[in-house]
Amino acid sequence: MSLATANGTVLAEDIGDGVRRISLNRPDRLNAIVPDLLDDLVEAVTAADADDAVRAIVLTGEGRAFCSGDDLKDFEAQVSDVPGTTAYIERIQDVTRAMVLGNTPVVGAIRGWAVGGGLEWVINCDFAIAAEGTRFFFPEISWGVFVTGGITDILPRMVGLQRAREMILFGEKFDATQAKAWGMLHDVVPDDELMPRAVDLARRIAALPAGPVRDLRRSLARPDGAGLRQALKAETEATVRGFLDPETAKRVAGFG
Repeated sequence: MSLATANGTVLAEDIGDGVRRISLNRPDRLNAIVPDLLDDLVEAVTAADADDAVRAIVLTGEGRAFCSGDDLKDFEAQVSDVPGTTAYIERIQDVTRAMVLGNTPVVGAIRGWAVGGGLEWVINCDFAIAAEGTRFFFPEISWGVFVTGGITDILPRMVGLQRAREMILFGEKFDATQAKAWGMLHDVVPDDELMPRAVDLARRIAALPAGPVRDLRRSLARPDGAGLRQALKAETEATVRGFLDPETAKRVAGFG
């Protein structure tokens, strides 16, 4: 059963056995992030989490990329005054709150590019499976902005402090094989096996007792999520400062 979102930039579909597939749906822009997509993604993840029949989520992207990060064509529209920019960044953080602090495990099915915010969502997944040839990087620091998605809390615990620092600061591209070796991915598979493997993993999770699965997620995220909440707050403040710096727009224009 397909489920509509308000703006149509995210698709949701129940695919059986307690699994709901949620797909970013801006393939012509490599699923780049805009406000409508953020609203739709928060809506879709929150709705899945509120549905007792949904025991696991598969998160993916339509087309040839998972998510290419912020849509640079819309960058100036995202930058206004402090309240407006803060509201936009908080909406980005709402995606992480829904994914990480909710009760429903998320399996990422990732192909093509996962850049910036898209990479952050990969890291927010409980498990991520990537197709061979998938590439990743964080461009934010080179633009003069900052990472979001609770990455300053989650990534060092995932790959170690030194590697996390290097990944965020230098923004170098890396491939799926490297990501798996660093502990970021559950598996790397041929492209035609990506969705079947992700769905199979989600169904394995969905078949488990919901209570212990929920409790494990909460325990691994730290009992009250305090570290993540603190990281989200600090990231928002740093990102807003970067967005409002006049030099940032020049750097973004050069990147795009």
